[in-house]
Amino acid sequence: MDITYGADRTGLLCGYRFENGAPGVPVDLMEAAAWLQSELPKGKADFVWLHFNLSDAAAEASIRKHLNAVPGFFEALHEGSRSTRIEDAHDTLIAVVNDVAYEFAFDPAEMSSLWLNVAPHMALSARSHPLRSIDRMRDAVKNGKPLESSVSFLNHLLREQGDVLVRIVRDATVQVDVVEDKFLVGRLHNRRADLGRLRRVLVRLQRLLAPEPGALFRLLRLPPPWISERDLEELRQATEEFSLTIRDMSELKERIKLLQEEIAAQVSEETNRSVFILTMVTVLALPINIVAGLLGMNVGGVPLADYPHGFMVIVAIIGVFTAFAAWYAYRKKP
Repeated sequence: MDITYGADRTGLLCGYRFENGAPGVPVDLMEAAAWLQSELPKGKADFVWLHFNLSDAAAEASIRKHLNAVPGFFEALHEGSRSTRIEDAHDTLIAVVNDVAYEFAFDPAEMSSLWLNVAPHMALSARSHPLRSIDRMRDAVKNGKPLESSVSFLNHLLREQGDVLVRIVRDATVQVDVVEDKFLVGRLHNRRADLGRLRRVLVRLQRLLAPEPGALFRLLRLPPPWISERDLEELRQATEEFSLTIRDMSELKERIKLLQEEIAAQVSEETNRSVFILTMVTVLALPINIVAGLLGMNVGGVPLADYPHGFMVIVAIIGVFTAFAAWYAYRKKP
């Protein structure tokens, strides 16, 4: 059973204690703090997971007062950089993970950050807005999913985020396929705007979600001593799978770029064709307009005015000049 506590008091959304590889047991903040500070023997992998809502003003104060989070965690909360990264700060993992809103609709505003403080016996997570990956993790734990260690919690979260990202790439690919089909049959309508919006979302997702390679390399090369080899290998695999998904996103972004270029080329070609047709009409109408203007002047000396076949002569002259203009214009057709 999931327990959600009053945001007026602590800002805690949920808390679980994991012991001996068993499913999590719901705990509140006071119970978790007492368990962390007790001198009773704990298993090497036993830990508590506490998830906070930072939009509640009491959340950060409760973390500072009752939990032993490292200063780097609070620095990450307030610094401007939101790029995805995992760092080692005094043998504690500090992670900034960017995720999408639970009902993501390909809007850049629906992306936000999740902050993590992962120690041997505590996994602390905090977010300002509901996010899909952490909520999926919360539902899995609520339904009895066991977690072997705090690093295992981090690995599962990265995999959940990878699954969410895979679905986003799959949905984006379907949208691009639809636009491409419309392009092939010549029915684009407003799809150019859709492609531009989709590409902007993918660019921002790639910029925020791609892990910082330097920090990750340092962590994998010199991990905290309490992380087991198994958890470290799972962390390496999770980041590699995540990187593959980021690469797929980059390839989809390039595909959208090529499709945009093809659409722009087609629009440019249609514009050139319209301009050419307008020019042709203007050129073909030029002889008759000139002759009509000259003969329509109310002055004396209008040629062929008394000649019975004068009209046909003028029509023939106009026809010859119009045919010459048409031949010349088509010869210059791009």
